[in-house]
Amino acid sequence: MWFSKPVPDVLQEMKVNADTGLSSAEAEKRTKQYGSNELLAKKKRTVLQVFAAQLNDWLIYVLFAAVFITFLMGEYIDAAIIVVVIILNAVIGVFQEIKAGNAIEALMKISSPKALVKRDGFTREVDSADLVPGDLVFLEAGRIIPADLRLTETANLQIDESALTGESVPETKEAHTVFTDPKTPIGDRTNMAFMSSLVTFGRGAGVVTAIGMQTELGHIAHLIEPGKGRKTPMELRLNELGKLLGKSAAGICIFIFVISYFQGRDPAEMFLTAVSLAVASIPEGLAAIVAVVLSVGVTAMSKKNAIIRRLPAVETLGSVNVICSDKTGTLTQNKMTVTQVFASACFTDLEDEKQEFAEAVRFLTTGMILCSDATLENGEQTGDPTEVALLMLADEIGLNRTEIASSYKRISEKAFDSDRKRMSVLVADENQQHFVFAKGALASLFEISTKFLIDGEILPLTDEEKKKFSAAAKEMSDHSLRTLALAYKPVTTDSSPENLETDLILVGMVGMSDPARAEVKPSIQQAKEAGIRTVMITGDHKNTAFSIARDLDIAQDFSEVLTGSEIDALTEEEFLEKVNYINVFARVSPQHKVKIVRTLKAKGNVVSMTGDGVNDAPSLTAADIGVAMGITGTDVAKGAADMILTDDDFSTIVKAIEEGRNIYGNIKKSVIFLLTCNLGEVLAMVPALLMGWSSPLIATQLLWINLITDSLPAIALGMDKGDKEVMKEAPRSLQESFFSRGAGLMTVSGGLFIGFITTFAFWYGHYEFGWSPFGTNVPEEVLGNARTLAFMVLIAAQLWFSLGLRSFRKPLYKTAVFSNRYLTGAIILGFALQLMVLLIPVMREAFRLQLPDLKGWMIIVVLGLLPLVMLEIYKTLFMKK
Repeated sequence: MWFSKPVPDVLQEMKVNADTGLSSAEAEKRTKQYGSNELLAKKKRTVLQVFAAQLNDWLIYVLFAAVFITFLMGEYIDAAIIVVVIILNAVIGVFQEIKAGNAIEALMKISSPKALVKRDGFTREVDSADLVPGDLVFLEAGRIIPADLRLTETANLQIDESALTGESVPETKEAHTVFTDPKTPIGDRTNMAFMSSLVTFGRGAGVVTAIGMQTELGHIAHLIEPGKGRKTPMELRLNELGKLLGKSAAGICIFIFVISYFQGRDPAEMFLTAVSLAVASIPEGLAAIVAVVLSVGVTAMSKKNAIIRRLPAVETLGSVNVICSDKTGTLTQNKMTVTQVFASACFTDLEDEKQEFAEAVRFLTTGMILCSDATLENGEQTGDPTEVALLMLADEIGLNRTEIASSYKRISEKAFDSDRKRMSVLVADENQQHFVFAKGALASLFEISTKFLIDGEILPLTDEEKKKFSAAAKEMSDHSLRTLALAYKPVTTDSSPENLETDLILVGMVGMSDPARAEVKPSIQQAKEAGIRTVMITGDHKNTAFSIARDLDIAQDFSEVLTGSEIDALTEEEFLEKVNYINVFARVSPQHKVKIVRTLKAKGNVVSMTGDGVNDAPSLTAADIGVAMGITGTDVAKGAADMILTDDDFSTIVKAIEEGRNIYGNIKKSVIFLLTCNLGEVLAMVPALLMGWSSPLIATQLLWINLITDSLPAIALGMDKGDKEVMKEAPRSLQESFFSRGAGLMTVSGGLFIGFITTFAFWYGHYEFGWSPFGTNVPEEVLGNARTLAFMVLIAAQLWFSLGLRSFRKPLYKTAVFSNRYLTGAIILGFALQLMVLLIPVMREAFRLQLPDLKGWMIIVVLGLLPLVMLEIYKTLFMKK
């Protein structure tokens, strides 16, 4: 009953020092004692269960029926081959599912939430799973509560506990409240914070009282039904395509069976052939291959600092044509350094090593660090980079931050919010004199200041003086400096909270530089070549924003810059008309960001949006691709995003778009290959049977083809290396199908040609021995030769054809032919297995094949290569654009 105990008693019982936190050794000891701070995950399926799930398919049931029938007919070898094919198909499916599952699991670990704790006297960020009872945890707006906490400190702290209590209104917390009633409901325990709830406002700290399954959430975790993984739009479309093709194939097979019956063929043999053709012609592996390619792709992206949280984002990435990016930390290095100070009507240049710092500068800096929640200890820092820069300023001018922290005690605060554009703190010094310090945008402090400080004297803040401050701010902005102002006032202990931000005394301001990242400008140019426009969104002044945008080649003219107030002055229609011509938005609020995104989308753009704060969540959700910052981003922003940048770098977004395009391209290759092969198999069988010929391929041969030439090369194409020229193409439309840009014609023509040459090989196998497939009583030796040639040509054609699909545009000689080792391996393995079937007598007998003569081998080699040659000619003539 931690809520019924005062804070000192809780700390004592938990054996933790409020000033230093737990030691690392003690934390390790408690980890062994209490375990990890994780809810019990849903039990993973065993390999055997995954294998059994692969057999739970109507196509497999049909094949088992075929096994049963062939066994009754005494065709034991055929039955054994079908069983082997079923098992091998299931093994490939198990491999795909486990690989995809492991990839997604690894990503979940990478993107797990962090917690800000104090250990060994230092504040540091750790994985929330590493928390132990007794840890001191710091809370701020946007953080998700990592465990159950007894609050020890609160400053206007509000927490959204709707996930636990159902109460939609955030709960105001008070650390020093104590409840004596042991039956106090969870929703009324205002001195507690519970795992998975969300800090919406203010700041606080607490000691961990329960972790994992011992938390209030853990008590109900077993009641929570695990949600099923969502399929991507691409997977859903492919599932629908698979069902349509399946129904078509089933219809064709029934038709063939009926026709064959009236033609007087052996019903049992034709049943097996029809079933095998259905299995071979239905691309049942499509969805599984897409899942593997997606999971492998997003794992590769995570290694490049882009964590995909929602798989549909991969599909959307290839269509992005506008990137809306924050300036600070994304386009710039996020290494804020104060280079100028304006106080007592004078500029102080901090880059001048001989500079002596006036008392006004020291007082300004003292006020700034009292308004800071960041930490900087032994080179390790936490918090907003802007506030870290203020701590570094204090060190640079020789202030003792430890002494200041011990001399002033923070009584209360009004946290920063995007509407006020400032934060205020109420502090008391050693003599119990109270002061209010407020830091924020200069315009925001103008609203609450009536005086200003100059050379130790307090004078009225007239319009003339405001102009001087504004001119100083503009001069800093013109040099690409970000400005932050400070105001203060002494107050009495009985001052009401409403009066804390009134009649303040303006002290001065600092100018901070944040250099652009070296890799950003080339990335913006690369995006431009790929048909992607970069839009900079910042809270900085118009001049600062344009100065950096011009350096980065985002904007060339001042007319391309629009401020938040200018947006407000425009009608919806005017803004809609103008939005495609604006490349820089300055002094904007989160509400403006949402409006910008929605208006860009209304103009037909596919928009990516970056954000890091609590208030950025709506714009991240509104965008087609929401991108959260992994370093400075709050848990709320990360939760709303589709993608997280672990390095907060703009160039990572461009790399992710490139990777997304390549992943989509690889999936398209696999899909086109599978459908071309399936169509070729159907067209090799159906016309021959309709003409009254013997079946060009028997059931076991069709199933072997389905296993060897369909699955392995399709998976290998999905693992292809990225096309280096993919970023020279225009963004793909979200409505674009797999069959656009000539791919549909390629599929149909490829399938027709493979079907034709297979049929020709079957005919030639008869002709070579002086027979015709139209004849009756064809000897088994002749039919065996014809089927051998058809079988070998079909497999060779499909294996070689896969090599040409590595690029839809570039001829094979312009690609590094063997750079995809997976595809090279699949082709070599395919031919090796085929030769094994042909050359080993037992296997040859099982598949009813014959050793071809020299002419037969020439037919196999020449016809097998023809589809690849025709594909290369097709690409050269029609796909160059």
